[in-house]
Amino acid sequence: MAQINVTNLTFYYEGSFDNIFENVSFSIDTDWKLGFIGRNGKGKTTFLNLLLGKYEYEGSISTSTRFDYFPYRIKQENLGQCAADFLEQWKPGCEQWRVLCELSQLETDAEVLYRPFGTLSHGERTKIMLAVLFSGENDFLLVDEPTNHLDREARENVKAYLKQKKGFILVSHDRDLLDACVDHVLVLNRCSIEVQAGNFSCWWENKSRKDAFSRMENEKHKKEIQKLKKASERTRQWADKSESTKIGFNPVKEHDRSISARAYIGAKTKKMQSRVKQMEERIDREIEEKEGLLQDIENPVDLRLTPLKHHKNTLISVRDYSLCYRDAPNPVFTNLNFEVQQGEQVFLSGKNGCGKSSLIKALLADIEERNGGGAPAKGEGLPWTAEGTLVTASGLIVSYINQDTSFLKGSIREFCRSRNFEESLFCAILRELDMERVQFSKGMEEFSEGQKKKVLIAASLLTPAHLYLWDEPLNYIDVFSRMQIEKLLLSFRPTMLVVEHDVRFREKIATKVIEL
Repeated sequence: MAQINVTNLTFYYEGSFDNIFENVSFSIDTDWKLGFIGRNGKGKTTFLNLLLGKYEYEGSISTSTRFDYFPYRIKQENLGQCAADFLEQWKPGCEQWRVLCELSQLETDAEVLYRPFGTLSHGERTKIMLAVLFSGENDFLLVDEPTNHLDREARENVKAYLKQKKGFILVSHDRDLLDACVDHVLVLNRCSIEVQAGNFSCWWENKSRKDAFSRMENEKHKKEIQKLKKASERTRQWADKSESTKIGFNPVKEHDRSISARAYIGAKTKKMQSRVKQMEERIDREIEEKEGLLQDIENPVDLRLTPLKHHKNTLISVRDYSLCYRDAPNPVFTNLNFEVQQGEQVFLSGKNGCGKSSLIKALLADIEERNGGGAPAKGEGLPWTAEGTLVTASGLIVSYINQDTSFLKGSIREFCRSRNFEESLFCAILRELDMERVQFSKGMEEFSEGQKKKVLIAASLLTPAHLYLWDEPLNYIDVFSRMQIEKLLLSFRPTMLVVEHDVRFREKIATKVIEL
């Protein structure tokens, strides 16, 4: 057991307008299973890189422990090699028998180590990396979003595996994973950092109570400030009125007043002015205390959507549908049957590689062909052949989120121009998703993966559509934004076909689940 002590940590990227961390101090124990929570762009991955010594910073990070980081970097030449041949590049001194033991705990066959790495699925690659990561001894492990792109079964394997381990920081936005695997949380709030015992749900319950108390105190301070302002104004008026009588008087109306009364009136006025000053100082203190109450409260704005009404009730009909990529020995899936009716939120579920994204691409091809362009979904001119029936309603307008963000380059302005979006409205939606204004002046290639995903979500929300096709929309998206999107979809109930492996999200939103 060792301590990691962070003292007065300050860090910013060269050329950046703002500090990522400013005079941050806290301590964590290397025996903990620590969940790392925070908004996209708040500096979670940056902090892990600071622990690894990748950047220079002000302040100090003191510890006697060594660190290792997931995911490992995959070089181009590694894709044609077996993982067994380059394990030591990832973790010097790595022993293969230890990796095999870890793979068995992940319920994964050892043969994945001896297949070309480029042929492995996302889940298989993740499991090999985790097995290598945990094969060492006495390292404190930095695990950065291990479940992105993983199917439900692979997520369950990773969850069960991490549940038995300790001595790591887990960066994740998956509430189910955090609840199962961590015993402490490190939270990047809006203006502070806190360390707390318990899992995500414990922290969220405590935060909700604390926020509710802060809001009540804030209302109490507001009322107190109003009362003080009224009393201050009333006293000031009395003082001004008294001051105006200090010099000059009517000897007929005020025959009993003498010249010596001037000193008395002056002293009385001074006393009143002193009371006004005291009240103003107390108002300032109350305002300062009130402002401090709400600085760490998350106030997600309610998002809006503009779903369109189609004249047909059935928007998608799939009957005995099979799809096979050209030159592939086996079809991706066979005999698929389902329908999507207006107002339904249909989730596609299944293992990685079972054809969820391929089905969405086939649907997009059919919709494009029906709307006057492109090849039909049967496969002419496309990289697959298909059998059976896939029918989409004519004139269907679709809003699509691709799971790939690599094409996002250039400025927000250029992106809006290419899609005919009003820039101010698009940026307003990004602000509602808690992207800082300072990000809008950067190129999108500089964004974090979560920020890139928010660009695609904002574009989808701004597109009025009959059907929303979302392919893994929540990868890299922070917990608070996930809750915002949940609330939005429950309020508007648009017609959707979604691929998403977040168990909590699917439980709340799905009206129907299709297993491939």
